[in-house]
Amino acid sequence: MNDTERMETKLPHIYDIPLELIDDFPDHPFKVRDDEDMMQLVESVKGRGIITPVTLRPKEDGRYEIVSGHRRKKACELAGFETVKAEVREMTRDEAIILMVESNFQRSQILPSEKAFAYKMRLEAMKRQGQRTDLTSVPVAQKSKTAREELGEQVGESQDQVRRYIRLTNLVPELLDLVDEGKIKMRPAVELSYLDEDSQRAVVDEIDLNQATPSHAQTIRMRQFFTDGKLTPEVVSAIMSEEKPNQREKIVLRGDKVRSLIPKNIPVSQTEDYVVKALEHYSRFLRQRAERDSR
Repeated sequence: MNDTERMETKLPHIYDIPLELIDDFPDHPFKVRDDEDMMQLVESVKGRGIITPVTLRPKEDGRYEIVSGHRRKKACELAGFETVKAEVREMTRDEAIILMVESNFQRSQILPSEKAFAYKMRLEAMKRQGQRTDLTSVPVAQKSKTAREELGEQVGESQDQVRRYIRLTNLVPELLDLVDEGKIKMRPAVELSYLDEDSQRAVVDEIDLNQATPSHAQTIRMRQFFTDGKLTPEVVSAIMSEEKPNQREKIVLRGDKVRSLIPKNIPVSQTEDYVVKALEHYSRFLRQRAERDSR
């Protein structure tokens, strides 16, 4: 459509904005990766341009702040374009935050760290909106649901899960990276988020040393020691050096094979004792044979 047609249908105007005039969104929580998907997007942009314009917010200094379309903007830069098609909208900081989070949640893959900071930014914006009737029809304080409950419904998470994600923003970068990589699960990560930076750094050092991450039970103990003011690097080391159940070597014996070698008069309840005694006997036999061969 041309501008006249867009005006008649009440659609926003689309402008060609120089890329050099566009600034990133402050504290943007979503990563723009130079991966295979980005390369495919670049090739698509080279061939057809961008199908959906980016959304910009005008700044007082004459520049623009990108609200929605960070990947499309990056693709245009990599494709060698000088401008990008954009919808320019006047909006408050909080309105921009909410739109930024909503637009990025349409992506197929979102890292836990991205959700964490996005949820935190959006929840804070929603709470501020609740104090102003010009931004929402009914102040949040007058609604039966809390802002966290409303956010949970909007993003399809329970309010407890929203709280857990926001707790991740208290992790040091090294631990947060391990969460993104799937090496530390949500619940142990939340427990670690209650430790101060020095204690978290001690955990990172032990992870590097032992090449193993703490279990949920271990992180619960660390948090309790920290609450009691007793979590030292030595305590962290002692807890982390403990053998975890999932680290113990397991030996699995097929019941049918083992049972066929055990006399029928031996009850199932005594199977383990019988197997252990048989192994002890066989071990003695091997030692004696080795001694005879060495003579």
